[in-house]
Amino acid sequence: MAVVKKKPVTALIKLQIPAGKANPSPPVGPALGQAGVNIMDFCKAFNDKTKSMEPGMPIPVVISVYKDRSFDFITKLPPVSYLVKKAAKLKSGHKTPGRDGFIARLSNAQIKEIAEQKMPDLNCHTIEAAVSVIKGQCVSMGIGTED
Repeated sequence: MAVVKKKPVTALIKLQIPAGKANPSPPVGPALGQAGVNIMDFCKAFNDKTKSMEPGMPIPVVISVYKDRSFDFITKLPPVSYLVKKAAKLKSGHKTPGRDGFIARLSNAQIKEIAEQKMPDLNCHTIEAAVSVIKGQCVSMGIGTED
């Protein structure tokens, strides 16, 4: 059995980039340039990996930069707030949540669908716990739920 040596990680960069639209302008360029990463290589790799996703969807990405200035990255699912706004067909959440009522309502089926989609990124062990997290996010955005 071969022994695999891990390269030492010198930087861990967390960004949120629109799917298929990574370019060297801020915030990507300065964050990667500061770590010594080839910016265009990252942009090409990220855009290739996200080309099948909805264009412009915000994708959280965690970039591991190694001592030899090479990198790996992991893409995650879009934020819960983006999925909730998409399901409610809104451009933004409520300006003053909790004061003037709700600006939209989501059904339990819609919330469960979002929870199932987002489950790998959430810190939950059951779908019921994930649904509870999504409902909490809805309330903080000024979006009502069936309960």
